[in-house]
Amino acid sequence: MINRLEINFVHAPVDENLRKYVTKKIGSLDRYIPRSAAASAHAEVLLKEGKAGKTNDARNCCAEVTLHLPHDTINISETSINMFTAIDIAELKLKHQIKKYKELHSGTFRRRLVARFARGAA
Repeated sequence: MINRLEINFVHAPVDENLRKYVTKKIGSLDRYIPRSAAASAHAEVLLKEGKAGKTNDARNCCAEVTLHLPHDTINISETSINMFTAIDIAELKLKHQIKKYKELHSGTFRRRLVARFARGAA
């Protein structure tokens, strides 16, 4: 579980089931975060519900997730008709971004990158 997870609601009813769902989905992303970064990682989740549009009767539900990691901050925003769907899609996007973060900040990638530039300069 991510150590610090803040969930804020804007124009949306505070539902305990939704709060548990966000904790389960976003809180379990720590398994993708490198061990060195997991201790200081924290997430902020902002759940917004917009007004119904003129052409359609459905409300737009927006889930914005900000994941603070050492050396980087990942921001994801997803809008959908259903709040649970928006959270699911935001979770998938976060997984991909965390994998990119892990590749960029892992030691082996850096060593290979530095070695490649050193060979090109020499």
